[in-house]
Amino acid sequence: MHRKQSSKNSKQPPQAHHSNQTDLSAWRKGGKTEKSLQKHQSHNSQVNESKRDSFEQALSYFEKVQDPGSLRKNEVLQKHLATVESTALEKGLPPEAFDVLLNVALSGKFADAVNTRLLKSLIPASVIPESSLVSSVSWLCVSKCSGSIQLLFLRWLIAMFDFIDHKDQLHALYGFFFSFLQDEKMCPYVCHLLYLLTRKESVKPFRIRKLLDLQAKMGMQPHLQALLSLYKHFCPELISITLPGKMKTYFKNSEGPWKAAIITIRRRNQEKSPVSQPLLLGTTQHQSRKRKWNTQLILPASSASTTHLAEVKDKNSDLYSISESFPVEQLQTFSQLLQNIHHLELPSQMGSVLTHPLLLHYMNCIKDESIYLRLHYWMGQTLQEECTWCVVDSSQYEEEFKDFLEIVHKTECFLQEGFSSCEEFLYRSLPFWDGFCCRSQILRLMTWIPLSSFSEMKSHLYGPLAQLFFTSSLYFKCSVLESLKELLQNWLNWHVIQLDSESDSQGYSLNTTLSGLVNTVAELIHFVGWISTLALRLESSATFLLYFILDFYEMVCDIYLRYNLPLLIMPPAGVFYPALLSMDSVNLNQLCYIMYRYRTNLVAAKENEQIKKKILQFKFSSQTYQEYNQYLIAMVGCLWTSNAFQKDVHPQGLRLDEEVLKKTRVQDFKTSFNVVYHPALMGYALLFLQQAWPDDNTFNFSLIKGRKWNWYLEYLYAQGLKGLKLFIESSINRVSPASQIK
Repeated sequence: MHRKQSSKNSKQPPQAHHSNQTDLSAWRKGGKTEKSLQKHQSHNSQVNESKRDSFEQALSYFEKVQDPGSLRKNEVLQKHLATVESTALEKGLPPEAFDVLLNVALSGKFADAVNTRLLKSLIPASVIPESSLVSSVSWLCVSKCSGSIQLLFLRWLIAMFDFIDHKDQLHALYGFFFSFLQDEKMCPYVCHLLYLLTRKESVKPFRIRKLLDLQAKMGMQPHLQALLSLYKHFCPELISITLPGKMKTYFKNSEGPWKAAIITIRRRNQEKSPVSQPLLLGTTQHQSRKRKWNTQLILPASSASTTHLAEVKDKNSDLYSISESFPVEQLQTFSQLLQNIHHLELPSQMGSVLTHPLLLHYMNCIKDESIYLRLHYWMGQTLQEECTWCVVDSSQYEEEFKDFLEIVHKTECFLQEGFSSCEEFLYRSLPFWDGFCCRSQILRLMTWIPLSSFSEMKSHLYGPLAQLFFTSSLYFKCSVLESLKELLQNWLNWHVIQLDSESDSQGYSLNTTLSGLVNTVAELIHFVGWISTLALRLESSATFLLYFILDFYEMVCDIYLRYNLPLLIMPPAGVFYPALLSMDSVNLNQLCYIMYRYRTNLVAAKENEQIKKKILQFKFSSQTYQEYNQYLIAMVGCLWTSNAFQKDVHPQGLRLDEEVLKKTRVQDFKTSFNVVYHPALMGYALLFLQQAWPDDNTFNFSLIKGRKWNWYLEYLYAQGLKGLKLFIESSINRVSPASQIK
């Protein structure tokens, strides 16, 4: 009996090691696994409760402690400080913790080492109560904490600005924060905070005088320029000095100690189930993403919470009085926008405007420069910090950066204008761009670059872009050409809008704006012509590439009549002749249409020059007409008269000595490029012969002459070659059919 029992006991330990077999057998026996899961869940809940108790004990300790002593000698302080730090890093601090910890950190009870660790651990799980900030700011009045702690507190306040649930009381403290501008160390961060808090009613003459005095004392500091620029946009009549038009990065990044922790918490919250996710910023629930820019696209609860807004909505009508501001969080319909368009209270985080259609309509209707100023600052900072190829270890966020660039591009398309911050970002980042990362997004942003001087665009855009263009694939070259075409179109559309808007007033300033536009557009066309010529050589005159080049010149040939811009530039010979000798009928037909439109525009320009000799200040040079005539002779000689090799007079044209042509041993070389024998049209000629002479298998192309020539032309026109038809009918004097029959 003892042996049997011992043998049974000896078999039990191996079964205990095979947990999977045990779980499977327990499942078969009916639910022992569920009990083990319940035990595991109860164990986790116990661990969470113990952590919660430890954190509550830590808060109670910091709230009641009087004489903490040294950090090294006080083990209790070390324990509770570590608890606060671990809780903040793990899941963020609850709202009720900020009142206690901020008062402790700014009251001066502890040494700066402890206060610094406390401030760096103030990471919210959801929102930060405004009341805790007001009480903590009061400690700055009594100077209990050191200057370094005050500086760190301001940096924390700027970094967490969008997590504050309300901001009305903070706006009431505007004058208190303004008084700290006297401190040179705190001045940059105070300016940054004031920049976020400034409203129109905040701009006062005495504050402007104070900023001007500080600027005279400290010099042209970027943080002072930022605040002065915002003041000037709100009240331009109070500031007469000229501020820099091109704005650089105004403020240093204040998120350093907290940014990584916030990203970690958001990543961890995203991995959890939707039920356990903490409250997100904004008036609606929205899934959080890892990067901070995306959280800033959510409309922050800047002036009122959702509950408060609901109460206001019940008490008041949609139409607010003139003295009241309309919170943008309550803006839901287009009718509300129209009723309250002059007293909207925009969010402090301007990034949320990009994803709010009604606010984009507001930007279109109300040309408030302060909005663009705030948006420029935020967007410039975000693009600089999130750029995948300019920031180390940011390649993992490439998809999110693509999403952000897509949002910016959609906003530019909606507003029909580009952001200067995007222009500066492109100029800074293009020299370091590899041409692969975020390719389509970067090229789309290029299409909305505002008008600027050629010297600036040559060094910042054309130079880096040309290096990438020549060393990249065929498809990249085509993408760049398409983007440059859209850029040109946006500039021309802007010109047309300017003409319409100024036609009723004083008219266009021909010596400034129009001349600058003409020069900039001309340089862009010359740049495209240069890179197109070299690209055709590099890619052996690829048909696909030639299509995009001709598509660009299809817009260029119609600039004068369609966009009312006194400019016409012919394509270079390195583009014209490859298109003329192309083996693709689409490219040849497109070239014919382009030449037809060039003729139409040049004829109209010549007529206007004769009618308005005294008024017209822009005239086309004789070189443009001469170049067109040279191209016209070459095209007619190839396609019609079969004498291009003898008549072409262009320096880079087709003219060859007859002895050289004979050495090629090509029979009937004179007719090699007419409408019958041209490589791009020979397929049509073959099909025409099959239909006209179905029983003839010799394919004798010489049969296409006389009346058959006219039938063949009609056949070509019926195949969709409308460009060829327009060119022949406009540029070739044909003999009448009756004369041909004779």
